[in-house]
Amino acid sequence: MKKFNIRKVLDGLTASSSSAAHSGGSRESDAVQETLQSDHFQLCKTVRHGFPYQPSSMAFDPVQKILAVGTQNGALRLFGRAGVECYCQHESGAAIIQLQFLINEGALVSALADDSIHLWNLRQKIPAILHSLKFSRERITYVHLPFQSKWLYIGTERGNIHIVNVESFTLSGYVIMWNKAIELSTKTHPGPVVHISDHPMDEGKLLIGFECGVVVLWDLKCKKADYRYTYDEAIHSVAWHHEGKQFVCSHSDGSLTTWNVRAPAKAAQIITPHGKQPKDGKKPEPCKPILKVEYKTTRAGEPFMILSGGLSYDTVGRRACLTVMHGKSTTVLEMDYPIVDFLTLCETPYPNDFQEPYAVVVLLEKDLVLIDLGQIGYPIFENPYPLTIHESPVTCCEYFADCPAELIPALYSVGSRQKRQGYSKKEWPISGGNWGQGTQSYPEIIITGHADGTIKFWDASALMLQVLYKLKTAKVFERARGKEEKPSTDIVDEDPFAIQTLSWCPESRMLCVAGVSAHVIVYRFSKQEVTTEVVQLLEVRMQCDFSDVDSPDPGGEQTPTLPTPGAASSPQETELPTQPSTGSNSSDGHRDNIPCLQVRSSPLKQSPGYQVELVIQLVWVSGEPPQQITSLAINSSNGLVVFGNSNGLGVVDYLQKTLLLNMGTSELYSPSDPYQRQPCSPRKARQLSGGISESNEGSNTTEDRCKSPTSGSTSPCNSDDERKQKFIEKVKFKSRRFSKTVANDFAKMSRKISQTSEQKPDLEEGFQRWCSLTYKKSINCMNKGQPASRMSQKADVCRTKSAPDSHAKDNSFTRSRSSSVTSIERESREVISAFHFCESFPRKTDSLLSPCLLVGTTQGSVMMVALSLSPGGDSRLQQPVGISSCGTLVKLKGGILTMALLDSTGTLLPPSYEPWYDPNSSDEEKEKEKEKSRRRRPASPPSSQEGQDHQFAVLCSEKQAKVVALPSQTRIHKHNITESSFLLRADVVLMAGENCIACFCANGHIMTLSLPSLRPLLDVNYLPLTDMRIARTFCFSNLGQALYLVSPAEFQRITYSQDTCNNLQEMLSELFTPVETPEAPNRGFFKGLFGGGAQSLDREDLFGETASGKASRSLAQHIPGPGGMEGMKGAASGVVGDLARARIALDERGQKLGELDERTAAMMASADSFSKHAHDMMLKYKDKKWYQL
Repeated sequence: MKKFNIRKVLDGLTASSSSAAHSGGSRESDAVQETLQSDHFQLCKTVRHGFPYQPSSMAFDPVQKILAVGTQNGALRLFGRAGVECYCQHESGAAIIQLQFLINEGALVSALADDSIHLWNLRQKIPAILHSLKFSRERITYVHLPFQSKWLYIGTERGNIHIVNVESFTLSGYVIMWNKAIELSTKTHPGPVVHISDHPMDEGKLLIGFECGVVVLWDLKCKKADYRYTYDEAIHSVAWHHEGKQFVCSHSDGSLTTWNVRAPAKAAQIITPHGKQPKDGKKPEPCKPILKVEYKTTRAGEPFMILSGGLSYDTVGRRACLTVMHGKSTTVLEMDYPIVDFLTLCETPYPNDFQEPYAVVVLLEKDLVLIDLGQIGYPIFENPYPLTIHESPVTCCEYFADCPAELIPALYSVGSRQKRQGYSKKEWPISGGNWGQGTQSYPEIIITGHADGTIKFWDASALMLQVLYKLKTAKVFERARGKEEKPSTDIVDEDPFAIQTLSWCPESRMLCVAGVSAHVIVYRFSKQEVTTEVVQLLEVRMQCDFSDVDSPDPGGEQTPTLPTPGAASSPQETELPTQPSTGSNSSDGHRDNIPCLQVRSSPLKQSPGYQVELVIQLVWVSGEPPQQITSLAINSSNGLVVFGNSNGLGVVDYLQKTLLLNMGTSELYSPSDPYQRQPCSPRKARQLSGGISESNEGSNTTEDRCKSPTSGSTSPCNSDDERKQKFIEKVKFKSRRFSKTVANDFAKMSRKISQTSEQKPDLEEGFQRWCSLTYKKSINCMNKGQPASRMSQKADVCRTKSAPDSHAKDNSFTRSRSSSVTSIERESREVISAFHFCESFPRKTDSLLSPCLLVGTTQGSVMMVALSLSPGGDSRLQQPVGISSCGTLVKLKGGILTMALLDSTGTLLPPSYEPWYDPNSSDEEKEKEKEKSRRRRPASPPSSQEGQDHQFAVLCSEKQAKVVALPSQTRIHKHNITESSFLLRADVVLMAGENCIACFCANGHIMTLSLPSLRPLLDVNYLPLTDMRIARTFCFSNLGQALYLVSPAEFQRITYSQDTCNNLQEMLSELFTPVETPEAPNRGFFKGLFGGGAQSLDREDLFGETASGKASRSLAQHIPGPGGMEGMKGAASGVVGDLARARIALDERGQKLGELDERTAAMMASADSFSKHAHDMMLKYKDKKWYQL
C-alpha cells in the first residue's frame, strides 16, 4: 500500500493573511490548549471495496482458495473469505490479459497488454512485484504455468513460444518457433498463439493452439511436432480430458470439436450446442463463437462440459449465457451482464486426476457469480463480498465513524429480512486468507444514495464492508408503466427518483433525503411493520419572478423584512389552503401547483426499518419547474427539516406537518445589513468570457442528457461559437428547463479543472458570468406556518418584484464555485449551500442560549436564524414555532461548505438530538420513552456575562476559514486556504481527542487545520481531481478516516491518521496461509508396471542454460521489482514490526549463510579442480628426463 511523503507544516506557522482581528478575541482563543500537532497526521491508502471496475481476467488457487481478478486499467484485486480483500496496481496501468497462480506458493504471475509479465509476492500483507520482464520485439497473447513447475510458457502474436524461469525471471534459450511447429507445406502464417497446455499424462508433450485452427502436440525433448490437428474454423480455447487421450476445441462458428490424440486426421466428434440441426444431414447453421470451453471429469458420473458463448445469431437481444453440458442434459444459464471469463473449481489441482468439479466462478462485466454444480438446478452461492455498490449508480455518499454502537445491530436485524431466497446451502467456496488483527474497534457506517432512489447502509468497521440495510425511496411514489405514461412534469429524463443529498442523525435515527425531482422525504426508524393508509404530503410553492425589474430606490423601502409568524408579508400574499389543491394545466401549456412526482394513493406497507414520516414536494409555478434542492438538514431535538435551493429556503416542522418558513435567500439579510445586495435589473445576454463554453447547459434536448446522474459522458460538443450563440438564443427565449442530470456538471467541472493555472482567474470570472446569464429571476417566497390538513397541504406565497436575488444553476452534485464577493457586478444568483442547527447566541446583545440555524450561501454569507420552540410534550405539537432572521454573521470568500460551533474550551458542540424511540411500539413503552428528557449536550454556561464570549463559530468556505467568537461576533482567526483553486469538501472532524478542519481541494491537496487557531497541520498533494465522481463522493469522518468513489463500482478508503498508518499492517487481512499440497494421485500397480501413468520431465535439463543456451538479450528486459527483501523491510511496521523485522533478519542471515555456503563450495570445487590438474601434470612429467621436457 503506497504511503505518501508528507509535507508537514511547522507548528505555529500560519498564512500571511491569517491574523487576529481583536486582541480580546485572541486572548480568549489563546486560552484554548491545542494538542494536535503535525506528527499526528500521515496520509495513506487503506483498502478498496467494491467490484473491480472493467474486469479483464481471472485466476484461482485451488489449494489456497484465493481468487484474483485483473482489470483493464492494470488493477489487481484478490479475494479470500468474507472480509479478506486486497488491491494492487501495476504502475503502467495497462490491461491485464491473463493471470496465473503459482499454486500454493504464495505468488502470482500477471501478463499485461504492454507485453510485460510480473511476479507478485502474496506472502506479505501488501503484495509487491518481485520481478518484471518486458518484451520488446513480440506481443504476448497467452501464458501457461504447469502445476508445480518453475518454467512459464509464453505465447506470442508471431506464433512463437518462449520459456521463462519464474524464480529468476530470466528467459531460456529454448524457443518453439512457429515455422517448426506447423507443417512445412503450409503457406500461411498460423496466427497468434491462443492456447498452451501440457499433456496431463506426459510433461514432455505440449499442446499448442494457433488462431487459424491448427493445434500442434509438441515433443519438448525431441523438439518436433508429434501430431498436427487442423480444422477450418478459428480456435478460441482448448481443454484436455484428464487421461490425456482426448481434447476439445471451441471455434468461432459456435462448434466444438473433440479430437483423439493419436488420430489427427479427423475430429472424433463435431457438435454445435446451440445450432439448429438440419434434417438433411448438412452442417448446422453457424452460431456465435464459443469463447471458452472447459472439460471436467468425475469419478461417479458423466463429465461436465462448460462453455460460454455459442448462441444462435437469431437470438437477438438475448442476454449472455453459460452452458453446462452434463451427460445428455444441457442447461443454459442466463447472466445479467456479458461474460468476461469463467473458471471451474475442482477438488484437485492435479490435471491427471479426476477433476470432480463443484462450482463455476463466472466473471461478468459488472458482477461475480458462483454457480453450485452439486445441486439440482445449479443455484448460485450468496456472495459475501460488497460487490453491489454499483447495482445502481452512486449519486451521493456520507461516512460516519465512531457512531452509536447499537446502530449496526439494529440495521442488520431489519436488513437480514430483505435477503433473497434460493441460494445454495453450501458455504462460499473461496475461503482463503485470514482476517487482520487490528485494534480499531469503533463502529463505522457508510450511507450511499443511488440513481434508482435506493439508499444503502454499509458496515465499514475494521476495514471491512458489508451491506446492512437497503431502503427504496421510490416506493412512496407512483411509477409510470410505460414511456407513454411518463408524466410531463418530470424535470429529468432518466432516474427521477435519484438521491441528491441526505441528512442523518445517528442518535435519533432520523433520516431525511432529497431527490432530483425536488422532493424531500423524512423517515423514522421502527422495528415494527406498519401499513400507512395515507402518506403525509406537504407541497411547497417556491416562486420566482421572471419579468425584468427596474433597479429599486437605494433607500431600501422595497426591501422586505421578515415578519413574525402569523403576520402577512404582503397584501399580495395568497391565503394558505387547508385542503389539497389541484394542479392546473392551462391551454398555453403552463403547469402550476403540480409536483414532479405523484405520491401513491394506495396504502403503503412498510417493513421494519425506515418508514415514511412525511413527503415534501416542490411544485411547478406558472409553467416553471421547481429548482433542485442543494442543501438539507434535519434536527430531531427541534423536530425541524430545512432545505434550500437557488430560490431560497424552506423550514418544515415534521412533527406538526407544517411549513414554517418559505422565503428567498435575500430576505434573510436584515434591512441594515452591510452585506445585503440590492436588486438590479438583469443585464442583456452577452458573450461569455474567461474561456467558458457552456452552451449546452441550458439545453433540454436528449443529447444533453444521460441515463444516470453518475454518468461521466456528455454529448458531442460543437464549436465554441456555435455553443455560445445557441446558449444566448435560449436565454433570450427564456428556455428555463435545465437538464437535471449530472453529466453536464461533470463536464463543466472537468473542463474547469483541466484549465491551466494561468487561465484560472479568467475561468472563475467566466464561470460566474455564465451563472448569471442562465436565468434572471427574483424571489419573494415567505409564508407563515399553518396547520396541515390530513391529506396534504399547499403552501402558497406572494409574488413581488422587490426581493433581491440572483440565480445559479446548481444541484447536489456540484456547487457554484464562485469566488467573487461583488455579487452585483457578477450577477450570480445566491444559492443556499449549507445548514447547521445549533444552540447559540443569535444576536450580539443576547446573553441566553437559544435554538438557532446557521445558513450558508454560495456567495459566502453566513446568516443566523433564531428559532423559538415551546417546551416538549403536547405543547410542542400544538404551539407554532417562531422563526426570525438575525442578519449576516460573517462573510467569506467562496461558497460556504461547513459550519460548526465550539465551546470556550475548544470542544465541539454537536447539534442537539432526541433519543431514539420506536414510534410503533406499545403505548406503555412509548410513554416511557417520551418521559425521557431530550438530551442536549451542555454547550456553554447558560448565560453570558457582558463582554465575554463563550462560543466559537467555525466557518469554512471554498477559499478560506474563519473563527468567530460569540455572542460578540468578532473574528478572532482567519486563514486563506487556497487562492488559485477551491475546496470541494470540508468537514470538522474529531482527531486524537481534538477537533480540526479536514479539507479536500480541487488541485488534489488534502489539508487539515487546527481549531480554533487554524494552524496548518497537514498539506499533501494526494489526488488531482480528474473526475467529478471523486468531487461528488469525497467525504471525511472522525478519527482520521475518509473515502471517495474511485470508479463507478469501487470505494477507496484512506486515512490521514499517523496511528492508523502505523497499525495498518496489523489491520490488513492476510492472503497466504500455510497449507499442505494434496497428495498426487496414485498411479496404481499396473500403470506403474507398464508405464501407463504420468510421465515426468526434468525441465531444468531441457530449458536450463547449459542445455539450451542463453536467450537473446534484445528480446526482453528484466526489471527487478520492489517486492524483494527491501520491500519486506518497508512493509514491516506497527506492533508486530519487531517480530517481522526479526523474521526478516533471520531470512537475511539465512540468505547470507546460504551465499557463503555456496561460495565455500565453489572454492572447494575450484581447489579440487586445481589439485586434479596438478596431479595430472605431475603424472605427465614424472618419468621424463630434464632434456625431454
